[in-house]
Amino acid sequence: MFSKSSKAVYTVSRLNREIRTLLEQGFASLILTGEISNFITPASGHWYFSLKDDKAQIKAAMWRGNNRNQSYHPANGAQVTVKARVSLYEPRGDYQLIVEHMEPAGEGQLKQEFDALKMRLAAEGLFSSVHKQPLPQNINRIGVITSATGAAIKDILTVLKRRAPQLEVIIYPAMVQGKEAHLHLINQIDLANARDEVDVLILGRGGGSLEDLWCFNHEQLARAIYKSELPIVSAVGHEIDTTISDYVADVRAATPSAAAELVSPNTQELHNKVTQLVNRLSNAFKHDIADKRALAMQLQHRLNLCHPRNQLNQKSQRLDELSIALQQAMRNRLYQQERALNNLTPRLMRQSPDKKLATANHMLAQLQARLKQAMQHQLQQANNNLAMQASRLDSVSPLNVLARGYSITKNEKNRVVKSISDVKKDDILVTELVDGAIHSRVVG
Repeated sequence: MFSKSSKAVYTVSRLNREIRTLLEQGFASLILTGEISNFITPASGHWYFSLKDDKAQIKAAMWRGNNRNQSYHPANGAQVTVKARVSLYEPRGDYQLIVEHMEPAGEGQLKQEFDALKMRLAAEGLFSSVHKQPLPQNINRIGVITSATGAAIKDILTVLKRRAPQLEVIIYPAMVQGKEAHLHLINQIDLANARDEVDVLILGRGGGSLEDLWCFNHEQLARAIYKSELPIVSAVGHEIDTTISDYVADVRAATPSAAAELVSPNTQELHNKVTQLVNRLSNAFKHDIADKRALAMQLQHRLNLCHPRNQLNQKSQRLDELSIALQQAMRNRLYQQERALNNLTPRLMRQSPDKKLATANHMLAQLQARLKQAMQHQLQQANNNLAMQASRLDSVSPLNVLARGYSITKNEKNRVVKSISDVKKDDILVTELVDGAIHSRVVG
């Protein structure tokens, strides 16, 4: 049995409340990075999610007052950096983060911007093969837009010298990295089109990080490539690097060296390529027919699935599921409300005003009786005190002294004469008696 003198008796709510206070006071605002999971946005407008890494996770909440100013809207799987404070959700005892600000983490933001721009330009048709120009059959002069001192121009010139030394090369030097690089690239594309002195353009640079290649993901550059009258071969980075310029260009080469090979003819390679193309065309024709037949069957199957009857059946089934779920939720809610009402009724009865009113009336009667008794006591004391003071005042009254045969003599200055030295000849004196005053003159 527990000792009755024990002072450390906690309720669950008190324990959670004190733990929450310790957590919030013990940790200042933290900067964390992790992956979003279990992201939900209820009708309240708050965000609830988990922030995790490869070894652990923690629940988090971002209130509507903070997230409504966010330009970035997260999704499951996104890598983010958050500013948050540590807290505890008292009703469940869950340790959680209260997020105050959120932004994409590192390169993840650039990747998201890349994907968003890619989808938007694709929707506008900038990547469509309909708008792509084929490379000229006879190429005599090649324009290269890149850094004049980079590795890319060296690789391109080396390949062209080996494969087709007769070709002329015109270099349009431009910045290929930095905030203003896309403007340099656009100016050189416009310049090459204005001069119209080459048959094809190679646009590119060597490899690098996503930040290094970011100028080739600029929307203005993509639209300049799209509007170019000259066919453009994009050769940005290494084989694994992909940019918006690659998608919108007429031809994409894996590397600058590969771009040089694409635009430079080779007699033996051309012969072999023609033979390969004939074979590929024949095989492609056969495969295309097979693919078209398979596609026709798939479309027929999809058409059957999209029949209005099937759609109605599925919608009806979904409606039934939602109806059942709604009924169950209503029953659960009603049951919870009934339980809450049953719990509150005894408490309401205990808080009835009748008992409190009777107690208050009894206390009022007692206070009235005490007030009346106190007032009577105070009045009696005041009367006794008044009589005592009147008696004392009467005992020292000058009238009483005069009534016993005494008198008071004053001079013209209304000063009491106490000695014969206080008067001189011809002074006027006033002697007050109990029943009047006598005026006299000093004669000697």
